[in-house]
Amino acid sequence: MLQLLSQLRHKCAIGYVGGSDLAKQQEQLGTATTNVTSLFDFCFAENGLTAFRLGKPLTGNSFIQWLGEEKYQNLVNFCLRYIADLKLPKKRGTFVEFRNGMVNISPIGRNASGEERIEFEKYDKQHNFRKTMVEALKKEFPDYGLTFSIGGQISFDVFPTGWDKTYCLQHVEAEKNISGVEYTTIHFFGDKAFEGGNDWEIYVDKRTTGHAVNSPEDTMKILRELFNLD
Repeated sequence: MLQLLSQLRHKCAIGYVGGSDLAKQQEQLGTATTNVTSLFDFCFAENGLTAFRLGKPLTGNSFIQWLGEEKYQNLVNFCLRYIADLKLPKKRGTFVEFRNGMVNISPIGRNASGEERIEFEKYDKQHNFRKTMVEALKKEFPDYGLTFSIGGQISFDVFPTGWDKTYCLQHVEAEKNISGVEYTTIHFFGDKAFEGGNDWEIYVDKRTTGHAVNSPEDTMKILRELFNLD
């Protein structure tokens, strides 16, 4: 995948966007000797609240500044009480992970192993733990201006409405004023491109051409066809 993206970068600007923080993205995409910000023209951690252009950081923002400590604690306390009452096959640790642009909530806990994540995802598909918890949060905090997005295998994200993956597009649009380059076509690839999934908003945004994919191989196939790559 990285080899193909390197080829692609010779034809157009490339970037990625994800909800995780930069350290997690470095772990997923970079290596011990390669900084992830050197592999892409644009790097958007935490949906673009932490952003890099050509390896240099752009101005960021923070969830806690926006929400305030009191409301934040109300939200966290509710989540911890809710999870405490859940009966699951397994529970591990780090049920609430605070990030710069969001809070990530995991009923099983983010310390779950790879096997345990797969097990929980299957169990969650049958019993809708995440979906039910999201509904409870919407009911409890209707006036907080928050969006809840189920993504990955074990968790869901909570962030200010509008701070989904479309947040990163403002940085791409700003390029017109920085270098004079205007990106008229932005291709987005995501595997959670369904309503309620964490790729949905950017997938359907009028500024992007969305591609719903199921695997890295799927993405590579479309890229090869679109950009005539080997």
